Amino acid sequence: MVPASRKLGKSDAARMAKAASKVIVAKGKRVSEFKPGGKASPELVEAMLGPTGNLRAPTIRRGKTVIVGFNEDVFEDALL
Repeated sequence: MVPASRKLGKSDAARMAKAASKVIVAKGKRVSEFKPGGKASPELVEAMLGPTGNLRAPTIRRGKTVIVGFNEDVFEDALL
């Protein structure tokens, strides 16, 4: 767990993406799913970042899946 006061940036997002088998990015109703396969594409990293260049919140890592942003349906499917 990382405290909210610590800002995570581009390199942190890339590290998380490389370690994940699946990354789900939710921005409002739009949901994108990526399968990085050990690589963090620029498109994936940019999707994980907010307008300030920091990792979007909430970010949850569950096993090898990373969920970035909030979407109720994604949370229900991935966490229940």
